[in-house]
Amino acid sequence: MPFLENLESFVLWSNTGKTYFIAILILIGSFIILKIFDRYIIVIFKKAARKTKFTWDDVVFDFFSAINWQFYAYISFYIATRFIILPELLDKFLYYLLIIFIAFYAAQGLSRIVDHFTNKQVEKRKAADNVANTSMLKTFGIIFKIAIYAVGLLMVLANLGIEITPLVASLGVGGIAIAIALQSVLSDLFAAFAIYFDKPFKEGDFIIVGDDLGTVKNIGIKTTRIQTLQGQELIMSNTELTNSRVNNYQRMKERRIAFTFGVTYDTPLAKMKKINQIVEKAVNSTKNARFDRSHFHKYGDFSLNYEVVYYVTSPDYAEYMDVQQEINFKIKEAFEKEKIEFAFPTQTIHVEGIGKKK
Repeated sequence: MPFLENLESFVLWSNTGKTYFIAILILIGSFIILKIFDRYIIVIFKKAARKTKFTWDDVVFDFFSAINWQFYAYISFYIATRFIILPELLDKFLYYLLIIFIAFYAAQGLSRIVDHFTNKQVEKRKAADNVANTSMLKTFGIIFKIAIYAVGLLMVLANLGIEITPLVASLGVGGIAIAIALQSVLSDLFAAFAIYFDKPFKEGDFIIVGDDLGTVKNIGIKTTRIQTLQGQELIMSNTELTNSRVNNYQRMKERRIAFTFGVTYDTPLAKMKKINQIVEKAVNSTKNARFDRSHFHKYGDFSLNYEVVYYVTSPDYAEYMDVQQEINFKIKEAFEKEKIEFAFPTQTIHVEGIGKKK
């Protein structure tokens, strides 16, 4: 046939046209087979894997889902080049490019696996109504992915014939210099690890640090973000938090409350003795409140002072304020019935010598 004869007569790089034609057919056939594998077989197994209770099959298909058509195209092209003779330099270049492709998609697939496990843990915590430190889980995921790409890069360099031992040693020396330059950043990073593992507080906790107070919204690599009662976002370094004394009100099972009030000095003793009973009844009749004690405490400058201690069986601040308000209303109502008056700042001035003759 004239077409085959023409192919036989065409020669390039010691390969005939027929050889190139066969290589092209292998390229097309390989690409079609790989695409069928990707488009149909992987999809079928992936749908079946979603119906199982195992997670390993989901992980495997997450790995393969990171591979796209460019990888399949190059694999097909590389397989086709194995059937022709290429210049040594070009052959090495194609081999190195294959190594880069494999390392990149392997790292990308492993990153998908890390994302899979990270998202699973986040979903589990949300399902259990425990979203504590989910941002730190995502941070760990990012660190693991960076490590995967770094190892992949070193493997590529090793396969390219580059001696990585001196490189790793130089990175170690350079790492010391970088660590010194980034001392504050690394300090915050290790403080973030300390917060995650030691758990002095978690996301959603209400904390007080020095003069600042609010709800922890996010714990990051370098900083922790706190939503204050005034509404603004307070950003504090993790090192500052770990070096400070933190009051975590979320860990509080119940809140101890002590408050005082005063009655006027002209209150009869009989009514003074009734005050403790009035306060106890007011506290015990209030929901989420548990009475501890009430005493006539001391003689004040203008009042007879009482001290009351009770417990709110909830750490929530708004609920505490509701309880305190109801107790105050009940004490005021009882005092009005008993005609007991609250004291307020007053002064009595005695003036001598007015009207006296010299």
